[in-house]
Amino acid sequence: MIEQLIFIVLAFAIFIFIFYKMIKNNDTTYVIILLIEAIGIALNFIEVLFEVKTNFFVIILKYVLALLVPIITIILEKHNLSLNEIINVTKSRIWIKLGNNKKAKQALINLITKNPDNYQGHKLLAIIYEKEGGMRKAIDEYVQAIDINKKDYDSYFKVAELLNNLEKSDEAAEMLYSLLSKKPDYYKATEILGDILISKERYKEAVNVYQEALKYNPVSYEINYNLGIVYTMLNDFENAKICYEKAAEINSLLYNAKYSLAEIALIYKEIEEAEKYFMQTLDDEELAPDSLYELAKIALIKGNKDKAIQYANAAIDANSKKIVPKIQKDPIFIPIIAKISIPFNLEEPEIKNKKLTKKDIKVKEHLEEMFEITRHLSYSDIELLNYNRVKKENERKMGLDKDLKSEKDRTIEGD
Repeated sequence: MIEQLIFIVLAFAIFIFIFYKMIKNNDTTYVIILLIEAIGIALNFIEVLFEVKTNFFVIILKYVLALLVPIITIILEKHNLSLNEIINVTKSRIWIKLGNNKKAKQALINLITKNPDNYQGHKLLAIIYEKEGGMRKAIDEYVQAIDINKKDYDSYFKVAELLNNLEKSDEAAEMLYSLLSKKPDYYKATEILGDILISKERYKEAVNVYQEALKYNPVSYEINYNLGIVYTMLNDFENAKICYEKAAEINSLLYNAKYSLAEIALIYKEIEEAEKYFMQTLDDEELAPDSLYELAKIALIKGNKDKAIQYANAAIDANSKKIVPKIQKDPIFIPIIAKISIPFNLEEPEIKNKKLTKKDIKVKEHLEEMFEITRHLSYSDIELLNYNRVKKENERKMGLDKDLKSEKDRTIEGD
């Protein structure tokens, strides 16, 4: 009897409390909990009034429905998880799984209409809009989510990514800088920001971004390779070489870094090293034609005409449309041009998985152009260029150190 009395008192107290919350908040979602609790109370009344001997399962069910479910609801609300949120978020997730985005959106809109500061509602709605291609609506919802949860770094990134997709790269860069100031180890943000800066030829900024990223992920192939790219575009080939070597060491099966190392070796007239790296890139379907073409030039420089003819013909077989015009244009091939098999119909092979990005092609063309500019320079000219570059860099560093020392002295005098 005591157990029955305690049960009835607790159940009715909780029922009245939840009913009060429903009236106070004007939220009909509490009706579901009240119905569940009512079923549990009804089971207890049937047991008492008709003196029915219930089994263990019915007793457990009675306690779950009349006490456990409403108590869990109250606890969740104490942790800022409203019943309205739980029901609508659950409904929306179910509708998303079933592929009915319309009903999922409706559930979420109902949620944020009653509670505009609901983080989950805005975040899920943003995800749905993004999947549907409504990028501007998605941005609005992600921004709302960020306003509610300042540590939602994924939403920061999503806003930047969508802005970049909408060709608003300046706004995207601003958002990415903001994200990296809060979470500097967020690699995806570094990746997109670096690409934006490279596309806008803001190479010095890109150097700073990638160097900062290396502090958190020093063994990243992508960061080292991309840093090599920006150093290349700044014509700082020594630092570019260091970065490419690190990238090639991290992942020997990604050949872009090795191709760049080969071109840098050509610029510095390190023929044997260039040949070694070009040979290593022959397994790459996209780079192989260019590598064979460069190997043909190296063979001619070394005076081996037979090998040059073999490499040139292999390059043409790999991609005649690309290689033939280059051979016809370059005077170095004049001594062997008659022995090179040039087809009438120039064809470009279909490459299944193209890996070279715009920035890869850009840096590749830049290196090839720089080699053409420097190919007629002597070894002493190259050494002089290196010496002047290192000298200028040292002078710049000394100037910075001097400025810092002067600033420190002024600060001491001021104190």
